[in-house]
Amino acid sequence: MTEAGTTRELAQVNISRLKAPLDSPQLKDFVDHLDPVNADAEAADGFVWRLQSEEGNATDVSVFGDAWLIVNLSVWRDTDALTAYMYQGRHREMLGRRTEWFERVREAMTALWWVPKGHRPTVAEAEARLLHLRAHGPTPYAFTLRTSFPEGSV
Repeated sequence: MTEAGTTRELAQVNISRLKAPLDSPQLKDFVDHLDPVNADAEAADGFVWRLQSEEGNATDVSVFGDAWLIVNLSVWRDTDALTAYMYQGRHREMLGRRTEWFERVREAMTALWWVPKGHRPTVAEAEARLLHLRAHGPTPYAFTLRTSFPEGSV
């Protein structure tokens, strides 16, 4: 489907379990890079929206009722746009350092799904998609970049 005819956009959620409090010396580099990385995302081709609180990020937004989890929830034009942003520049550098700041978790911490154009997903919606992915593996309801489904499969 051409961009002009697209009726859906790609929602993505990823959560991470902190190794230390956000105000700790261990997480200083991570916290210091939040604003520049978020600005890079907003300037990226295909970026649509991201969850943020009054602080300009989502580190204080509760997910699964766990104070040690932080959430990143955003909407992109498609998987190509999301992938292009994820694996370049500052975000790629930070991704390479994630084991310094976040616990390694065995269960799925990232999920993707198609939403109607203009829809802004909630944290509750993101939690439901993650739980579905954990229980059922990738499906059109919740999938991964590695096992994705085209826009029309919803």
